[in-house]
Amino acid sequence: MRVSESSAPSEPLTRFRSREPGLQTTAPECSFAIDHQFHLVANSLVELLETARRELERDRELAKATLNTASRILYTEIGRCSVANGRRRGGLVAWQIARVQAYIDSNLDRALRVRNLSAVVCLSPAHFCRKFKLAFGESPHAYVVRRRLERAGHLMLTSAASLSEIALNVGLSDQAHLCRLFRRAFGQSPAGWRRERGIAGQMEQSAACLLG
Repeated sequence: MRVSESSAPSEPLTRFRSREPGLQTTAPECSFAIDHQFHLVANSLVELLETARRELERDRELAKATLNTASRILYTEIGRCSVANGRRRGGLVAWQIARVQAYIDSNLDRALRVRNLSAVVCLSPAHFCRKFKLAFGESPHAYVVRRRLERAGHLMLTSAASLSEIALNVGLSDQAHLCRLFRRAFGQSPAGWRRERGIAGQMEQSAACLLG
């Protein structure tokens, strides 16, 4: 596909944006000419999306394949822009960060293993761990534990659930497990932390925390 030298968006892109006002950009039209590679990718995506739109009812498999192609192109472009904007070299790119964060947050109630996380962003476990630490400044395990504790704190503040229920809701084995991790991270038991904040709730069985 040949890239137009004009500063105006191409006809497919203009036509698509006129039908989708929610996708209008706030940048001036001439900004599309600044990065010709982006201009090319944008028009390719528009054509793929229009094909998927046309084929959705007639040929769902073709529509699905077209959307998958558009998705891959978009992820590649996001990664290119991330590097161009100075993201730390060697770390995960923007689409990988967004995807792994979404996956972790959607699955905090279950076991999260490195092999599953690495598969989400199409990397080997070892390669993923190196890139993850460069991007987040901590290991995948440390990040997951932190997110579990943050979710637990949110549930303690916003619900009347018992600590044992909260522990299971954030993927920990039991209340004692929650207490050990919470005390290590915040220097006090979750029951005490919750009580200090005056959260009304069910009577907490704090003996497990005191023993932990």
